[in-house]
Amino acid sequence: MPFYIYILKCSDNSLYVGFTEDLNQRVFDHNSGKGAEYTSCRKPVELVFYEIFDEKEKALKRESQLKKWSKSKKQALIRSNLSELKNLSKCHSRHGRASDS
Repeated sequence: MPFYIYILKCSDNSLYVGFTEDLNQRVFDHNSGKGAEYTSCRKPVELVFYEIFDEKEKALKRESQLKKWSKSKKQALIRSNLSELKNLSKCHSRHGRASDS
C-alpha cells in the first residue's frame, strides 16, 4: 500500500502539508470540509504537490520535515526549482543552523 505526503494550496494562497493513504479521497475530504480544521475555512484547496512512499514511517518523517519549511522553500519544491531549493537550504547563520528564509 502506498503512502502519500502532499501539499495543498488553499484559497487564501497558504500551503498545507499532510499525509494520507488515499490521496484522491483526502483531497476530496479537504474540499468537503471533512479534512483538517485548517483547510475547512480555506476551501477550495488545490493539490499542488505529492510524493509517494512505500513505508509509512518514511512518509511521516518527510511530512514532518516539510511542515517545518518556509513557504518560499515549499514553493520552490512545488515548482521543482532545485537551484532555488538548494539556495534556500543553505546555512545563513554564524551558528551553523540552516535557515528556511
